[in-house]
Amino acid sequence: MLDHITIRVSDRAASELFYDTTLRNIGGEQTGRDEQYTVWNGDFSLASADDDNPVTRRLHVGFSSPSREHVDAFWRAGTVAGYQDDGPPGPRPQYSPSYYGAFLLDPDGNSAEAVHHDGDGSPGRIDHLWIRVADVAAAKEFYGRVAPFGGFRLNRELPDRVQFTGLTGSVSFVAGEPTENVHLAFDATDNDTVDAFHRELTEAGYRDNGAPGERAIYHPGYYGAFVLDPDGNNVVVVYHNR
Repeated sequence: MLDHITIRVSDRAASELFYDTTLRNIGGEQTGRDEQYTVWNGDFSLASADDDNPVTRRLHVGFSSPSREHVDAFWRAGTVAGYQDDGPPGPRPQYSPSYYGAFLLDPDGNSAEAVHHDGDGSPGRIDHLWIRVADVAAAKEFYGRVAPFGGFRLNRELPDRVQFTGLTGSVSFVAGEPTENVHLAFDATDNDTVDAFHRELTEAGYRDNGAPGERAIYHPGYYGAFVLDPDGNNVVVVYHNR
């Protein structure tokens, strides 16, 4: 489902320190760094904000943890280092009977969670996202159109939120002050799927943010297309040709 997400940060060094300090306790590690991006476990990255790419705000990212003890260690390392508690370790049965999580705020106020539950994915990788939206129905319509091209489906619909799931992970869109300036990338199965995604979404009236094509700046064979969601977040469907 999710290929990767990228957030923009006000202080790259401070954000790197936060995510290094916390994610190492649940199996997360830096897997790439260059002049622009820092990457953890291949699916979570950050870059410095600039005039064209402002700071990401009001995002929630849940990272998969191999055990409850690792969740505890994530939260303890963060709070000892002085980062803001956003919810101590403990069960959250409102999400599922086995759900155990702990929450911290990163330097820009985004919510980072370590979570352990039945059906866990790879330690340190993204388990789920919560993205706040101005209009849940509009988000459902947009991401419902993206779903066939990104390998996910509508799983749950409640009055204040909708959830899409894939083979791994989930993304929920929740009523509230919108999340700003997050980049979401979904896996495609081939270049034709990328082309079809862009054609379908732009013909439906959504804003083009980059036509289908190879972006060798990321790596040779990276083939993606970009569209803005109703709240202005950048959504890409990508095929890596590897």
